[in-house]
Amino acid sequence: MRVTTIRAARTDDAEAIAAIYAHHVLHGTASFEEEPPTMLFWRDKLTAVLSKGWPFLVTELDGEVIGYAYATQFRDRPAYAHTCENSIYVHHQHLGKGIGRELLERLIGAARDAGFRQMIGVIGGGEPASVALHRTCGFGEAGRMRSVGFKFGQWLDTVYMQLSLIEKDLPNG
Repeated sequence: MRVTTIRAARTDDAEAIAAIYAHHVLHGTASFEEEPPTMLFWRDKLTAVLSKGWPFLVTELDGEVIGYAYATQFRDRPAYAHTCENSIYVHHQHLGKGIGRELLERLIGAARDAGFRQMIGVIGGGEPASVALHRTCGFGEAGRMRSVGFKFGQWLDTVYMQLSLIEKDLPNG
């Protein structure tokens, strides 16, 4: 039986994370990047995220990293200190198996524990699977920017989705 586990990311996960993201950059529209960042970029990103006490998680299947998710402050200005943006990617051979949902659910709790009150999903390309994943996890659509990205010869939307991480803030939806 194959066993998946979710754990805190480590800098030695950078190579696997870079490979997962590279596939999505080169073959999908969820990321508007055209050149995949290097393993060194991801190692520095991991170090920066973890040094701020923000969550960066990976999912392993039989010891191999097959997905990752992290939360960072939504914008740099101090007023946004309690609002985070999530990022979540799953290895292309493991899509549609519930891994993304497990990661996002765990990330939501970890972001709450890190002191965030709101979580924003910024979904490049308005990817239907990502929108559905966020909706399943309680996010509501907060807005859509139409035709703001151009990749693979097509104009792409960006969908913003939002989840309140604490009960006393506005309801989701």
